[in-house]
Amino acid sequence: MTRKKRRLYMLGLALLGLGTATALALTAFQDNIVFFYSPSQLQTQQVGERNFRLGGLVEEGSVQKLPDGVTTAFRVTDTAHTVDVRYRGQLPDLFREGQGVVAEGRMTSGVFVAREVLAKHDEKYMPPEVSEALKQAGMYKNPAESATKTAKKE
Repeated sequence: MTRKKRRLYMLGLALLGLGTATALALTAFQDNIVFFYSPSQLQTQQVGERNFRLGGLVEEGSVQKLPDGVTTAFRVTDTAHTVDVRYRGQLPDLFREGQGVVAEGRMTSGVFVAREVLAKHDEKYMPPEVSEALKQAGMYKNPAESATKTAKKE
């Protein structure tokens, strides 16, 4: 075997190793990607059985504890559509009706089963995905603008 052939074999093996490593890394990233959907987007898109984030407002009058004492049922809305949500566990302290929420989980038999629920942390904050979905639905109210208008009236 000549030196030239040996170098070509080594180069080929190196490229094969690099390609394999790249394919493995991309596969690992794909498994960890979590998409965000609003209730209206769920009506128009098929999400399948993968995990995703659902965001919107907790619908007024929809929060109820189920008889097992651990599971909570509520609805998330973007004012155009609603999605039923089930969550088993302790809800965040700031979770309440009419507030912005982002839940991560998957759809099962037409119900979103959440494994994590995140609530906004103060009266001026709303997750960017939720505010964008509400803007698209034409229902976004900027808390900073509302506070300014209230202060000017006084």
